[in-house]
Amino acid sequence: MQLELGALTPEIFIRDYWQKKPLVIRQGFNNFKDLLTPEEMAGLACDEIVESRRVYKSEGEWQAEFGPFESYEHLGESDWTLVVQALNNWLPDAEKLIQCFDFIPRWRFDDVMASYATPGGGVGPHIDLYDVFICQGSGRRRWRVGDRGPHKEFAAHPALLHTEAFDPIIDVELLPGDILYLPPGYPHDGITLEPSMSFSVGYRTASAKDMVSALADHLIDSELGCEQIEDPDREVSQQSGRVNATDLARIKAQLLATLDDKLVSEFSGRYLTNSKCELDLPDEHLGFQCDDVLDMLNQNELTRLGGLRALYFDTSVSQGSFYINGEEVTFPLELADAIPVLCDNQMLSATSLAPWLSNQTFIEKLTDWINSGYWYFEES
Repeated sequence: MQLELGALTPEIFIRDYWQKKPLVIRQGFNNFKDLLTPEEMAGLACDEIVESRRVYKSEGEWQAEFGPFESYEHLGESDWTLVVQALNNWLPDAEKLIQCFDFIPRWRFDDVMASYATPGGGVGPHIDLYDVFICQGSGRRRWRVGDRGPHKEFAAHPALLHTEAFDPIIDVELLPGDILYLPPGYPHDGITLEPSMSFSVGYRTASAKDMVSALADHLIDSELGCEQIEDPDREVSQQSGRVNATDLARIKAQLLATLDDKLVSEFSGRYLTNSKCELDLPDEHLGFQCDDVLDMLNQNELTRLGGLRALYFDTSVSQGSFYINGEEVTFPLELADAIPVLCDNQMLSATSLAPWLSNQTFIEKLTDWINSGYWYFEES
C-alpha cells in the first residue's frame, strides 16, 4: 500500500493543510482494497473486548448501540452504520495503512477506525476534536464539510453529539481510494450512497486538563513533588492576608521546578504509550528461551503487535530510556542505539538487530517481550 500525493508532498501538506484546513485527495490510494470484509468486521464486533457501535435511526430518532453484537438482520438493508475502533489492535494489515501517514509522528497517532454503512447510513453531522484521514474503501460516500465557527452542538442521543445545520465549504462524493483530511473543529456529515467501507486514520492529543489530572496521579503514586517552598530571605509582612508578587513568583517557581524535562518525559512516555483499547495479548507466558529467539530470527522477522506503542525522547534516549505500553524501560548505555530501531520500525530482522544480538541483556529483554506478546514472529 502506497500513498499517492502527486505534487502534494508531505512537506506541503504539513505546511498548508495540517491543522489548518480540510483537503480532498483524489486517488490517494490506487486500487485500494478494503482491509477486511463486512463479514469479518461484523465478526470482530461480536467480541466483547473489541470496541464497536451501531448507529441508525428509528422512527426519525437517532439511536446508538455498543457491542458486542450477535445479529444485524433486524436493521434491514439501509440507513445504518457499524463502527469498529482500534482496528489496528486486531488486524495486522492495518499497520500498512498507518505507515502511509508516518510523516506524522506516532505519539500523535490514535487509532484506525473502520466503518461499514448501508445506503443512507451515517453517524450524523458532528465535530471531531482530532485530525483524521478518512480513506474511502469499497462503495461511495458523500461528505459535506462546513467551516470552523461557533457551531451549536446538541445530544441527538446520549451517545451522539451532533451539530446544527451548516453551510458546506466541501460537498464531495468519495470513491474507492479517495481521502478526506479533516482537522479538528470542522463540522462534517457523511452519507453512504451504496454499501461501503471506510478506514479513518486518526491523530489526537489529550487536553491539558486530562494531562494535568493524570500527572497529579503520577506525582502521588511516585511520591514526587514533595519539596516544600523555602523562603529564608522573607521580608516582614505588613498585611497578613496579602500574597504579594514575590510570593506568587515563589509559588509559580515551585510548580514549574517540578515540571522539569525528566519528569515530563517520564510521565508523558508512560501516558502516551498506554493503549486506550485492549491489546491482543496472549493469556499466558509463551515460554520461548533466548536460544529459541536467536534461532527463529535467522528464519523469520519479528512484527510488533498492532496497537502496541513504543516511544523515546531526544532528552533521554542516549541514557537508555524509552517507553513501551505504559512502562519505562531502561537499557544499559551500550544498548541505547538499539532504542530507535525498536521504536521506529514495525518489523525487526536479524540484520537490523545484528549489532546487539550478542548482548545477553538485550536478548533476554527481547525474549521477555516476545513471551508477553509484544513482538511475534512473522511466518515466512
